[in-house]
Parts: sequence; C-alpha cells; structure tokens
Amino acid sequence: MDIKLYYTPYCCHCRSVKAYFQTKGITYKGFDVSKDKKALEEIVKLTGKSCVPIIIINGEVVIGFNKNKIDELLEKYK
Repeated sequence: MDIKLYYTPYCCHCRSVKAYFQTKGITYKGFDVSKDKKALEEIVKLTGKSCVPIIIINGEVVIGFNKNKIDELLEKYK
C-alpha cells in the first residue's frame, strides 16, 4: 500500500494522524511541507489547497484527519 502524509511539525492534526498510523502499525512516506517546497507545490497542484494534513492512500486523497475515510481506504486496499 502506498501512503503519503503531507504535514508540518507544528500541526496538531498532523501529529494525530502520525500517532494513529503508529497505533495501527502503518508505514508511510512523510513530507514536511514547511521545509519541502516541492511537496507543497505537489499538494496544491493536486488538491488546490495548501492546508495539512493531506494523506494520499494509493492515489486517493484525504484532506484533514478524517479517521473514517482513512479507515475506509485502508480496508479497501488491504
């Protein structure tokens, strides 16, 4: 499963997503958009938004810490 997390270190919702993934044993590629301008440009191009967290699970975008949507996609691509 391909999971990407776009975050900033000072975002409480981003920390919540990271903690949630850790409790579920999920590995992901993380991109700190406060330091990685290319990653920021990618999410703006993809979503039209520069907010975080943005999670991409096998190409499907979740904006914000939407636990129900995350769980739905994790189950779908299990």
